[in-house]
Amino acid sequence: MDTWKRRVVLYTIFLGVVLTFTAVAYRWGMRVYENDPRTLIESVQFAIEMFTTTGFGGDSSSWQSQQMHAFVAVMDLVGMMLLIGALPVVATPLLESAFSTTVPRSLDAAMEGHVVVASDTTRSDALLDEFESESVPYVVVEPDPDRALALYEAGHVVVRADPETTEGLEGASLGSARALVTDVSDRVDASIVLAAKELSADVRAISVVEDPSRERYHRLAGADEVLSPRSLLGESLASKVTTAVRTDLDEAVAVGDLRIAEVSIHHGSGLAGSTLAGSRIGERTGVDVIGAWFNGSFEAAPPPDATLSAGTVLLVSGTEGQVERLVDLTNSAARRFGAGETVVVGYGQVGKTVADALEAADLPVTVVDRDGGEAIDVVGDATEPETLREAGVGGARTVVLALPDDTTAEFATLVVRDLAPNVELLARVEDPESVPKMHRAGADYVLSLSTVTGRMSASAVLADRDVLSLDTHVEVVKSEAPALAGRTVGQAAVRETTGCTVIAVERGDALVTDVGPETRIDRGDELVVAGTDEGVRAFERAFA
Repeated sequence: MDTWKRRVVLYTIFLGVVLTFTAVAYRWGMRVYENDPRTLIESVQFAIEMFTTTGFGGDSSSWQSQQMHAFVAVMDLVGMMLLIGALPVVATPLLESAFSTTVPRSLDAAMEGHVVVASDTTRSDALLDEFESESVPYVVVEPDPDRALALYEAGHVVVRADPETTEGLEGASLGSARALVTDVSDRVDASIVLAAKELSADVRAISVVEDPSRERYHRLAGADEVLSPRSLLGESLASKVTTAVRTDLDEAVAVGDLRIAEVSIHHGSGLAGSTLAGSRIGERTGVDVIGAWFNGSFEAAPPPDATLSAGTVLLVSGTEGQVERLVDLTNSAARRFGAGETVVVGYGQVGKTVADALEAADLPVTVVDRDGGEAIDVVGDATEPETLREAGVGGARTVVLALPDDTTAEFATLVVRDLAPNVELLARVEDPESVPKMHRAGADYVLSLSTVTGRMSASAVLADRDVLSLDTHVEVVKSEAPALAGRTVGQAAVRETTGCTVIAVERGDALVTDVGPETRIDRGDELVVAGTDEGVRAFERAFA
């Protein structure tokens, strides 16, 4: 019995007691004080007429005693309070229920081949977008009524239920689902997997862990695949710190002999301050510039007069040697000869991964965290200049912000940039919408945990979807495009309509890397496409 029904039952019982008391008291008063007895039914009628404010019939002329007048006055007040009390207890919830949107407790119709997502988190938006771009049916099992309602009104398929229970998962037709994806917390995810396997041992369960050391327990619970996006994100940030750890080339996506890479322009690079045409990147290195991130905004095929600055991230394609030459151009002289001091702010899973990678490469690192510990060098608030000064931010070559709260990370970015205008600043954020704000605050390179998690989860579910990049600004996928068959890339206006670039075409055993507007797409070709997450989804909707 829910809260509203329980309140109605209790209110009805209380009202019945008051009506009975009023009828009995009225009957006794009329006999004792007015010497004008009433039957029990007449007394009940009086009580009902009083509490419903419909009048008292002919009895009002019969009240002569002060006692009866006082009794009626008191009961008038009681009746009014009962009437007012009925509004919030009965009427208001009833009207709200009648006129408001109600999230279903189970699916109205049976679903098959769908994905059950448990439950809505700050990271699930990217995953749901991936599913929608692939036209994969899904249902979100969300226990919180407000979050469930928001999702439902936004057009998502939602079941308001507890995903830790078999009843909740059964309401989402888990038995006929293709997979379950859960990313709440390490303990809750294990509980959800246990409930899922109790309901259906054959369903493919995919869980996301914050701490990789807990993967074992998720496997024991029955998870078929365990993902660790925080570790991947930390490794990616560590690879950006210095060429002594790993070059940008090591993160490049390989398509045959072709490499698709994100290459950052660092502080002190000779390219900073020049235009794309003036830098003569193509002539000097041989790479093709596919696109670039300027202050957090992606621009496909940037114009020749686009200005390159420290923090600009170029998306390029070329051979291994060509990309290596570009990496050398984008690095400052200081980075070519050593890493220098790196300050890692935040020692969660991402920060720990970065620090471990740097220490493994025997590079100097200072760790800052609000909570002390054996691995923490400076304890303090990352948004306080005194804390960052103590950590040596002013003399550091690189600062990595691995803070779990985006608002804190944004403010810390402003403080770091004020203390060290030329330091290389890398950061992680939770929400993709925070990426452009971090760039405006002064960050050079920003990765979103939601984006990485969404790509990893979608890749795990969609075995037929070949996602080539998980931890980069852009998404690189390999996909057939039946709607392009028989047309050229230029005729289809792929870049103009989707913002994506066709990098290469796999045609049987051959790989076509010289792709231009005149390249014709044949049926059965697989296209390697690069673009933002939104752009890739637009490409798949239009052509795949």
